[in-house]
Amino acid sequence: MTDSAVKAVKSYLLSLQDSICNILEKEDGREKFQEDSWEYKNGAGGGRVRVISDGAVIEKGGVNFSHVTGSALPASATANRPELEGRSFEAMGVSLVIHPDNPFVPTSHANVRLLVASKPGAESVWWFGGGYDLTPYYGNDEDCESWHQTAKAACEPFGDSVYARYKKWCDDYFFLKHRNEPRGIGGLFFDDLNEWPFEKCFDFMQAVGNSYIQAYQPIIAKRKNTPFNESHKHFQEYRRGRYVEFNLVYDRGTLFGLQSGGRTESILMSLPPHVRWDYDWHPEPGSEEEKLYTHYLTKKDWA
Repeated sequence: MTDSAVKAVKSYLLSLQDSICNILEKEDGREKFQEDSWEYKNGAGGGRVRVISDGAVIEKGGVNFSHVTGSALPASATANRPELEGRSFEAMGVSLVIHPDNPFVPTSHANVRLLVASKPGAESVWWFGGGYDLTPYYGNDEDCESWHQTAKAACEPFGDSVYARYKKWCDDYFFLKHRNEPRGIGGLFFDDLNEWPFEKCFDFMQAVGNSYIQAYQPIIAKRKNTPFNESHKHFQEYRRGRYVEFNLVYDRGTLFGLQSGGRTESILMSLPPHVRWDYDWHPEPGSEEEKLYTHYLTKKDWA
C-alpha cells in the first residue's frame, strides 16, 4: 500500500458522495443536499456533511464523507484486536442513511471505508469495510429480490461464496438481540477485509459502493407515489424506533465515531426526525403490519 493508493481511495469516496447525492436529488425533485464541513479536533482532517430534509420524497437523509487521522485507535476498534493498541490511525469513508417520507419506501443505509493503523518500525495494517442494508416498513417481495440480486451481482466477480458470506454477516450484524428480530431484510456487510491484495480489496469496496444506488434508486422510483395515510405513518415511526435502538446500542460505526472524537451531529445524522415508542404494541392479526414480522423480518434467500 502506497500514499498514492490511499489518495485514490479518497478520490473515489468523494466522487461516490457526489454521485449518490446527485441521483437522490433527482428522485426527490424538490430539495437539495445542504453541505457542511467540520474539522477533527482530536487529530487532523475532518469531513464533508451533506444533509437533505423535508423533501418531496426524502424526509431526512445524510450522505457524509470523513477523513481523519489520530494518535490512537478507540476502544471499539481494538476490543477484538489487541495487537492494534497504541497505533495511530487514518480512517476515511462515506456513510449514509436515507429516511423517506412515504412509509412504502424503505429506509436504506450504506457505508464504505478504509482504515490504516500505523506504528513506528512496523508495517502498516490496513483493512476495508462497508456494506448496505434495507429497512422496509411495508415490504414488497419485488423490492427485496431486486435489492439482493443487485448485491449478489456486485459480489460475483470476486468469488462464488462472497455474496453468501457477506449476506449472512449482514443478517447477523443488523440484529437487535434484545428484541430477537432483524432490523430489516439485510444486504451486505463486511469488515477487516485485507485477505486479498490492496487493489482487489479496493475494487470490491468500489463494487459495493457503486451498487448501493443501483439497488436503491429503482425502489424509490417505484414506491414514492404510493398513497398512504396516518396509520401508515404511525407504524413507520414506531418501526423507526428499532432503527434508533440499533444505532445507539450496537452499531460499530456510531461507537467508533463517538469514541474517536468525531463530530456528534454528523454521527447522529443517521437518526430519523420523527420516532415513537408505543408500550407493548402488537400488530393486528392478518394485517400488513403483521406481515412485516412474519414474512419480511425473517432470514430468506431473496436473491
